[in-house]
Amino acid sequence: METTEFRPQSEEIPGQKLPYPARQSDMNPAPDSDLSNYKPAGKLTDQVAIITGADSGIGRAVAIAFAMEGANVAIVYNENTDDAKYTQRLVESKGRPCLVIQTDLRQKANCESAVRQTVERFGKLNILVNNAAYQMAQQNVEDISEEQLRRTFDTNILAYFFMAQAALPHLHENDAIVNTGSIVGIVGNPILVDYCATKGAIHAFTKSLAIQLGERKIRVNCVAPGPVWTPNIPGTMPKDEVENFGHEVALARPGQPEELAPAYVLLASSDGSFMTGSIVEVTGGKLG
Repeated sequence: METTEFRPQSEEIPGQKLPYPARQSDMNPAPDSDLSNYKPAGKLTDQVAIITGADSGIGRAVAIAFAMEGANVAIVYNENTDDAKYTQRLVESKGRPCLVIQTDLRQKANCESAVRQTVERFGKLNILVNNAAYQMAQQNVEDISEEQLRRTFDTNILAYFFMAQAALPHLHENDAIVNTGSIVGIVGNPILVDYCATKGAIHAFTKSLAIQLGERKIRVNCVAPGPVWTPNIPGTMPKDEVENFGHEVALARPGQPEELAPAYVLLASSDGSFMTGSIVEVTGGKLG
C-alpha cells in the first residue's frame, strides 16, 4: 500500500537502480500517488478524460484525482500492465469507471485508436492529458544513439501532436488539453539533453496550440514538474543521481505524484477558465 502523507526528504531517498521500465511497486520508498490527502469538490462531474502514461507516477495520481472530481477516465499505458491494473482499481475505488488501453503512442494510428475507444466507451471526450514520456540518462551527448533520440522525440512530442490531432474533433468549448512539460525544459539538465529538448518543445507546442485554439475556446496548458519521485527516476537515472534525489530544490526533497495532481485538476476544470498557454511550474523551488 502507498503511504499516506509520506514526504521523504532527499536524504531519505536511497540510491537504487531498477530495470526499465521500472515498476512503481518496486520503488523504495513507494511514491505517494493514491490521493489520500486530496479533498475533491466535484470540479469534473460527468467529464471524460484520457490520460497517457497513467499506469504509475504522475499519470496515476491525475487519473485518481480526476475520478474523485467526478470524471470518467481512460488511462493509456505501454508496458507495465500490473501497474496499470492497480491504477484501474484505485480509480474504480473512487466510484468512477476506468478504461485501460495498452498501446504504443509513437504510432499515429494507435493514438487515433485510443481516442476512438474512449469515445465509444464513454460517449464523448472533454479532457486530454498528454503525460507519457521516455527518458534515458547519458553522460555525453555523443552517447545518445539514434534509436534513443528517435524514441525520446517520438514518445515525448510527436505522440503529443498525434493525441491532440485525434482528440480535437471531439473537443468543444470549455474543454481542455493539459500537457506535461518539465522544469528541465526551461533550465536544462546535462545528462538528459534529448529529453530536455523534447520538454522545451512541449512548452512551445502548448503556447502555440493555445493561440490557435483560442477562437474555439479550447484551453491548452502545461504542467512543468520539478524533481518528482516516479518510476522513471530509478528506471532511467544513474544510481548516484537517485541517491538524495531532489536535494537541489528549495524544499530539499522530491515532489510526490499526489502533489502534482491538483495542478492538472486546475487546468482541466473551470477553475482555470482564464488560463491558456500557461506553463505552470510545480517544482519545490527548483533552482536554475
